[in-house]
Amino acid sequence: MPQNIFYGQTDIGLKRENNEDVFLLNSEMDFCLTADGMGGAAAGELASKIFADTAQEIFEGQTDQSQKEVLYRVQKTFQLANQNILEHVVQNRSHKGMGCTAELLAFSDEGFILGHMGDSRTYRFRDGKLEQLTQDHTLVQQQLEDGLISEHQIRNHPLRNIIYRAVGIKQELSLDLVIGQTAVQDLFLLCSDGLTDMIMDDQIQDILCLNDDIHRKVDELIEKAKAAGGNDNITVVLVAIT
Repeated sequence: MPQNIFYGQTDIGLKRENNEDVFLLNSEMDFCLTADGMGGAAAGELASKIFADTAQEIFEGQTDQSQKEVLYRVQKTFQLANQNILEHVVQNRSHKGMGCTAELLAFSDEGFILGHMGDSRTYRFRDGKLEQLTQDHTLVQQQLEDGLISEHQIRNHPLRNIIYRAVGIKQELSLDLVIGQTAVQDLFLLCSDGLTDMIMDDQIQDILCLNDDIHRKVDELIEKAKAAGGNDNITVVLVAIT
């Protein structure tokens, strides 16, 4: 039976002193994730790691790949990671404000299930076209939807990094879920904002169109973001549907 192909890399970028991004690939359990830490230095790194460790714990050893069961695991990962981060902050007051954005993509017998919080993103590349599956949980995205700013103002807006949803920030969890079908030759892209703040969607699409394997495409996306300035940590995961 064919298996989906996973590949990812993370890079510190050119301006940061540490990498608060984490990614996890688990081809056996057919899921992957990215997490981008908030809260500075060790706290941000730790929040991302807590999210990844929680996912590994919940998915590990499970055999039921029904949509209902995989959906439960995705939701449970976000709920438990949120609780774990909040409990850590209670015990470590100096880490107050820590949290992470997160993308968790899991495959069931019927298709895919995606959990999303924050301004990391997940895209699907199909038939030469790139589609963003997630919506940024940022102040500027909300202002765009309310008609207060235009799309071309977002990239350089002074408040573009203000996030209103993330894992580990509030007791009440508001999770976006996307459920859909997969097709052979689909590519799914999970990435931190270190990629999408640096390069445009049409540049991403051009790289995914190249006749290269996913390893080369991941590396090329990271190098393109660094060439554009590399202002943040850059994490890129690709999943090829086989």
